[in-house]
Amino acid sequence: MITFLSVAMVVAQQRVSSLAGTIKRHPDFESKVLRNKRNILVYLPPQYDQDRTRRFQVLYMADGQNCFDGMTSYIPNQEWQADEAAQRLCLSNEIDPVIIVAIDNAGGARADEYLPTKASAGRQQAGGKASEYAKFLLGEVMPVINSTYRTKLGPENTGVCGSSFGGILSLYLVGNHPKVFGKAAVVSPSLWWDNQTMLKWSEQHDWKQKPRMWLDIGTKEGDAAVKHTAALADILTKKGFKPDLDLVYLADPGAEHNEKAWARRFPMMLKFLFPKKG
Repeated sequence: MITFLSVAMVVAQQRVSSLAGTIKRHPDFESKVLRNKRNILVYLPPQYDQDRTRRFQVLYMADGQNCFDGMTSYIPNQEWQADEAAQRLCLSNEIDPVIIVAIDNAGGARADEYLPTKASAGRQQAGGKASEYAKFLLGEVMPVINSTYRTKLGPENTGVCGSSFGGILSLYLVGNHPKVFGKAAVVSPSLWWDNQTMLKWSEQHDWKQKPRMWLDIGTKEGDAAVKHTAALADILTKKGFKPDLDLVYLADPGAEHNEKAWARRFPMMLKFLFPKKG
């Protein structure tokens, strides 16, 4: 019985590739700024090959391992299903077709690169390199993407998306680089980081240019997480963000802090950030 149980557990944990649509790979993409390498996957909408003169909006996603494929996701077979969602919505003409660039995190350097301030994380210090990550994204990744694929330029056509620490990164990028990013999905953001430093930053930031922002949290992510995210939504509203026009805030009932929850919400994010035109 033990043998059968062990086999069943192994089978249950087998990873299955789950890529949908056209996916282009940029393996071992080297960053001179961050001094490391990572894989980058690019999803192209079905319209990309149908009309070779057309250009497309772009969404840059953090934690790329978890975006498209159960083979690489942190938890086996639990991923955002970003490619499946985009493919379905593009084919059904429910969104403006979008290119999605999924950028892997750098493993142990993830917290350092995604968080703008350095603070204690257990017995160690982490964070403080988000500005360097921004240089990597703007100065190294985006030039390659824009020269390789038919992208639309400008903040109105360029978005960022991330969850947890990646949600903090999205908020940081869209706030500090409004001439580059005009759309952001700030998903289950870890606003507790460094004594809620990004809440304080958001309150002090002028937000003169209003990006189109999706902000969410699952109600089972903890009372503090829900409270902090609601506080951010309140701050942005007081800064002049118009609900359902500039800002969508969702407290997802019963949702936890995981890819399953984010996958369920991702189609809603795409519909808000990249609405059908015409």
